[in-house]
Amino acid sequence: MIRVHHGRDGWVTRAGGWGCVAAMGVLVMGLALGGCSSKKPAGAGANGLNSNGMNENGMNGTNGSSLSGMQNGTLGGGNQGPLSDIHFGYNDSAIQSQDGEVLKANAAWLTNHPQSRVQIEGHCDDRGSEEYNIALGARRAQAAKDYLATLGIGADRMSTISYGKELPLCSDETDDCWAQNRRDHFAVSQ
Repeated sequence: MIRVHHGRDGWVTRAGGWGCVAAMGVLVMGLALGGCSSKKPAGAGANGLNSNGMNENGMNGTNGSSLSGMQNGTLGGGNQGPLSDIHFGYNDSAIQSQDGEVLKANAAWLTNHPQSRVQIEGHCDDRGSEEYNIALGARRAQAAKDYLATLGIGADRMSTISYGKELPLCSDETDDCWAQNRRDHFAVSQ
């Protein structure tokens, strides 16, 4: 600490310049190293699934997910699984009236398959920032989850994830293509 005369009010102490910089450097390094752990969660196996067979999102190796489709080169290949996608208007997360019927059919399938779980993926078109689209995709996925919950599907059987604009079905710069990408996809797991 350095004692500094502070006018007529007397002496005050203030931290030195290099000491502050060094302390901030140590703090930043500690946060960086603490946040970069490559350890799997307790109970995680070699495939990233825990002892219950669930991954960190509560899903067990979800087939039919957009991410696995992208990794396998089959995204948009028509194999979307037993549940149908719903679509949204531009910059909107409200369930459209025609998609209410789709969600009722999805809820009926889930009711008839009580051992199944669903991960609801929110997707956006490529307009807007990455941060905005991640938030919009999350609102879209949550809207579908809330709707399915009103139809009697237990919240413990559903999880949500937002991919924003990262996994488009179509990459053309057209209204039809953008409309295809503004969707919720329902990936089922057992």
